[in-house]
Amino acid sequence: MIRFATIGTNWITEAFIRAAKQVSLFHLQAVYSRQEETANAFAEKTGATETFTNLHELAASEHIDAVYIASPNCFHAEQAIMLMNHGKHVICEKPLASNIKEVEAMMKAAQQNGVVLMEAMKTTCLPNFQAIQHHLSKIGRIRRYIASYCQYSSRYDAFKQGTITNAFNPAFSSGALMDLGVYCLYPLVVLFGEPKAIQAHSVRLSSGVDGEGSIMLDYGDMDAVVTYSKIANSYAPAEIQGEEGTIIIDAIHTPTRVHIHYRDGRIEDITVPQPYEPMYYEALEFMTLIESGEKQSTINSHARSLATMKIMDEARKQTGIVFPADE
Repeated sequence: MIRFATIGTNWITEAFIRAAKQVSLFHLQAVYSRQEETANAFAEKTGATETFTNLHELAASEHIDAVYIASPNCFHAEQAIMLMNHGKHVICEKPLASNIKEVEAMMKAAQQNGVVLMEAMKTTCLPNFQAIQHHLSKIGRIRRYIASYCQYSSRYDAFKQGTITNAFNPAFSSGALMDLGVYCLYPLVVLFGEPKAIQAHSVRLSSGVDGEGSIMLDYGDMDAVVTYSKIANSYAPAEIQGEEGTIIIDAIHTPTRVHIHYRDGRIEDITVPQPYEPMYYEALEFMTLIESGEKQSTINSHARSLATMKIMDEARKQTGIVFPADE
């Protein structure tokens, strides 16, 4: 068994635990929260054996092998590095950190301590994303990638009334690009690598974060367009356009239906079964690495996390979005 602790007591942590429990290697040893009452309530809800309110004590615990981090983005690097320096394997929610400087420091800590560090990007571990990779050659020379993740935030109404929550506070390294745009960019990097150049635009809110934005990415003989928003909804599918056909993906963040529309009118359904909860596949990938002794994922690799953050840093630079973590 791999003994896990979790940092963060929100819905995404619950979703991870629920999915990870379907992996036979998983054991939820502990949960962490700054507040004892919150930690106890979350432990009771999830079935954790222990609770921690002190991160140093969690890091030093001999009962913990691995930690899932789902704290605000600005805390990812500091928490992950502390844990890895105590020999803990870390799976960290996307985006991996606030900027490339922090990502590089995290990867250095992972290498120095011989532990696994993996970005918890579920999309690229899903069977239907792997089906996209497998069938990509069928659409001929690829000319364009289009992906959108626009989801009106439940916290935006409070923002409009003058209450700035973590989701719209630059102190937490948040905003539309960090929270949603990464879902469009990471799969792009996995499929096509780093772009030659990017051009970014964003709608900045009064707090300093982006409410929405778009990025055009130049790959020479193809381009990519990604759009993301926390202040409006989109229902558009993602597309990978080739000279012989187009792959249509129902949702880039969680592909569940994938079809190829060929130029001659044929339609091929390349959807594959995805019987488990979406986060199961990233949890399985992470635990398989620990069990096998491998130090990083070939799917959500260090190089891909670095390349994605490089794009995001440049997009923020172009659009004037600065976090305290950048200083």
